[in-house]
Amino acid sequence: MPAPGTAPDFDLRAYLQGSWSVERSLLDRSTGTRGTFTGVVRFIPLTGPDDDGALRFREEGTVAWTTSGGTPFTSSASREYLLRPSGARDTMDMFFPDGRPFHRMGFGTDTSHAQHWCDPDDYRVDYTLVGPDEFRYRWDVTGPAKDQLLESVLRRLDAAVDQVGARRGSQSRSAGR
Repeated sequence: MPAPGTAPDFDLRAYLQGSWSVERSLLDRSTGTRGTFTGVVRFIPLTGPDDDGALRFREEGTVAWTTSGGTPFTSSASREYLLRPSGARDTMDMFFPDGRPFHRMGFGTDTSHAQHWCDPDDYRVDYTLVGPDEFRYRWDVTGPAKDQLLESVLRRLDAAVDQVGARRGSQSRSAGR
């Protein structure tokens, strides 16, 4: 029997949908500096006329890092991507918010590795499906400007926690209007 994520009927969009905790270790290999990122990732279906089965990938949390001068640094951090259907249920194409292509995401033997050139550095990612409620990815960034290793573990949040987080998010958006 094929491993989860490699079976022909694996639906990556359905698997990702919802909220996940994220814990990331950060290593700048050129300086030996280490840091962390902890937060929440939400994969939210797009709705409306542009809905083609896409998911919005929104990450929010806290980064803790030591600057090159040795000063501790902690700050809120966020990023967002768009995942669009690739034509195969077990992969999705990831795009930057401005529409530029980033890479293809998947967990299969032939789809779990991707590469992205961001001049002057090379970004390589490996995705690993651990189980129904956990996956990992590892970015290895090399080049003249960066030499970094970023390792992330995502674990599905339970529905009760997810609903509280969603309510808080909508309240803070309402308050900010």
